[in-house]
Amino acid sequence: MLRTSGLTKRFGGLTAVDGVDFELGADELCSLIGPNGAGKTTFFNLLTGTLEPTAGTVEYREGDWVDVTDDEPHEMALRGLHRSYQITNVFPTATALENVRVAAQADGGRDAWKLWRNVGAFDEYEREAREILDRVGLGDEADTVAETLSHGQKRHLEVAVALAGDPDVLLLDEPTAGVSSDAIDRLVDLIRNVAADHAVLLVEHNMDVVMDVSDRVAVLHQGELIADGEPEAVREDPVVQEAYLGGYDPDEADADADDGARGGEAA
Repeated sequence: MLRTSGLTKRFGGLTAVDGVDFELGADELCSLIGPNGAGKTTFFNLLTGTLEPTAGTVEYREGDWVDVTDDEPHEMALRGLHRSYQITNVFPTATALENVRVAAQADGGRDAWKLWRNVGAFDEYEREAREILDRVGLGDEADTVAETLSHGQKRHLEVAVALAGDPDVLLLDEPTAGVSSDAIDRLVDLIRNVAADHAVLLVEHNMDVVMDVSDRVAVLHQGELIADGEPEAVREDPVVQEAYLGGYDPDEADADADDGARGGEAA
């Protein structure tokens, strides 16, 4: 569905993404991992048109491969590539339903905003929004103002907004950041749910989540792609161990997650 060739981004003398060749298949969930500063978010921003690459190409599959390197973010969204963000990014004073409805309406194209259009024609966007809220477990919170939702619920709402318009590809940027262990369990279930019928590229630091949900794991280090393969093979890769995982142990990770949950915000 999505691929890059030689994708590079330099900021002055700093190379944030360095010649990355990458491909995401349809209905595949690939996690993108790496230490802080590895270039993961920059890579996301290049894929979505938020940043212009210094070199290389981005292609999107629409039957044939189409060069979308110069597309703007709204053009990528209309093609069917949607994303969430590290920091919760919803309209805080709008209800959950309004957040998702507006996103669905935006994906409806220019005609969706014609003021002289019959108001009944917008029912389709509200129906879509309610269906998505049901899917992400927020059906009962449709009329709740977003800022009053728990942090975990806001993360679900962000996924709901990203699902509006039925995209082909979802880029999820650290969806479990800052949530409790119970909220993480529900988010993992949601990620599995959406990956059943979407291609998903997931940036995530929680290695238990990564190893649990991923079909593939790709590793960025200092802007370079140093590994790309099945989760177990990547975890055992000595280059990855040295660069990032540093002796990752699932049992120790579980203990750390439990400790972190005691201080985390409840869902």
